[in-house]
Amino acid sequence: MGTYIHFTEEQKQRANGIDLVEFLRRQGETLLPSGREKRLKSNHSITVRGNEWFDHATKEGGLAIDFVQTVYGLSFPEAVTMLLGGEQGITYVGTTEKVERKRPFELPSKNNDMRRVFAYLIKHRLIDQEVVSFFAKEKLIYESKEQSADRTKEYHNAIFVGYDENGIPRHAHKRGIYTEGKSFKGNIDSSNPGYSFHYIGTSDRLYVFEAPIDLMSFITLHKNADWKKHSYVALCGLSEQAIIKTLENHTHLNRVALCLDHDPAGIEASEKIVDQLGGREIDCTIMQPKYKDWNEDLKSVYNRLPIAAEEHPQHVLKKQIYSELLNIANEYSEKSITFEKCKAALQKSLTEVEHQAEAMKVVSALFLCLCKSEGYKRGITMTLNELIEEISDRFKAYQNRGRLDPKYEEIKSMFDDMEALKGSGKETSELLEVYKKISLELIKTVIKKEMAQQKQEQNLNMKMA
Repeated sequence: MGTYIHFTEEQKQRANGIDLVEFLRRQGETLLPSGREKRLKSNHSITVRGNEWFDHATKEGGLAIDFVQTVYGLSFPEAVTMLLGGEQGITYVGTTEKVERKRPFELPSKNNDMRRVFAYLIKHRLIDQEVVSFFAKEKLIYESKEQSADRTKEYHNAIFVGYDENGIPRHAHKRGIYTEGKSFKGNIDSSNPGYSFHYIGTSDRLYVFEAPIDLMSFITLHKNADWKKHSYVALCGLSEQAIIKTLENHTHLNRVALCLDHDPAGIEASEKIVDQLGGREIDCTIMQPKYKDWNEDLKSVYNRLPIAAEEHPQHVLKKQIYSELLNIANEYSEKSITFEKCKAALQKSLTEVEHQAEAMKVVSALFLCLCKSEGYKRGITMTLNELIEEISDRFKAYQNRGRLDPKYEEIKSMFDDMEALKGSGKETSELLEVYKKISLELIKTVIKKEMAQQKQEQNLNMKMA
C-alpha cells in the first residue's frame, strides 16, 4: 500500500478556491481573453474563470484541484500541495480574497407595469398567459427599470424573485427581455442560492429546473387543473442548495423530479443530486426534456426550430463499450475463469502500454464472468446481461473526471481488498461486490482513455486546420 497524505477539509477548500488566472500567470502560462473568461494559449480548448475551468473539447470541467490534476498530470496530494504553495506555505490568491467587498442583497427598482415582460414571456418564449399572470400576482416576477452606469440609458429586465420562509426576498435572477442579439441573464449580487425562484404547493411533489423560464415552460406543457398543487424550484444555475433548503423547510415534500437541461452539464448535475439525496427518504427521479431544455420542447410544439439535446460524451462511449463488453464476456462465459487468472490479467492490464484500453475491456469482462460463476456456486443466479446492466446503471459521469493516475490507484486499492477477502476465506457477497467494482472502475478508466484519445485527435485537427 502507498503512503497516504491527509489534507484537512479547510486545506482542500482553500486549494479548490485558488484563482486559476492568478495561479497560471505565476506558472508562466500565457492567457488569452475569451469573453468573461481566459483561454490557455497552450491549449485553446480550456477556459478558466475564478477557481473554475472547462475543457470545451471533452466537455469536462471543475475546480482548481481537478484542473491541476488534469493539466499538470499530478496526483491529488501533489495538486493540493502545488496550489497551496508547497512546504514554504506560500499560497496563491483565492477567488474569495480577490473579489470586492460583498454588496448587500438588493432587488432592482420596479417599473410601473409589466407589459414588456408579459410580451417577452408569452409571445417570444410561448409561456401560457395564465401561468405568467399567476407568478406575477404571487410577486415572484416583475419588470425592472434600471439605468446604465453613466445614467444615459434605461434598461428593462425580467426579475424572478426567491423568498425565504418569512417572506423576505433573498434571491433574484435577472433575465434580459430584448429579442435581438444575446440577452443578459444572471443572479443579482449577494443572492442566497438556497432561496432561488420557487413556488410551494400542497402535494408531495417537487419539480426542479435550471432556470425560471424552463420551470414555466414545463408547467405550460403539462398544465392541468392540479398544477398549482405541486411545488417547483429553479436553481438559477446548477447548485443543489435550493433543493436542500426547500426539502428542509417543507417536510411534506418526499418526491423529487429533476428536470434539468438535456446536455452534459445538466446530466452530471442530475447524477450528483440523485446521489446527494440518496441518504434521505426521498423518491428522486430524472425527467429529461426531448430537446435541450423545456422551453425548446415548448418551441417544438409551435413548430419553431428547437435546439437539439446534447448527450454526455462519456455516456455515449459507455453504451458502445458495454456492448463490446457483453460480446467479450459471452466469449469467455463457457471457459473456466479462476480468481488467479483474473488476478494475473488485472496486474498485466495495469502495466500494459500499447493496447491498455483493449486489455482492460477483457479484464472487466473476465471479472463479470467470475462474478457470475462464483455467484452461481452460492445460489445467486445472475446473467451476464443483468450484471452489465447493473454496473452500467452505477456509472456516473460526474465521478469520472480528472487524470488517469487516481483511477489506477483506486483499482489497485480494490485489488488489495479483493486479496484480503479471498485470503480470509469469507464466502460472502462482499467479494462479488468487489468484482463488480473492479469491472466498473476498469470501464471508467477505458472511457477516460478513449476521451483523451478523442481530445488529442481534435487538437491535432485544430492545428492542421
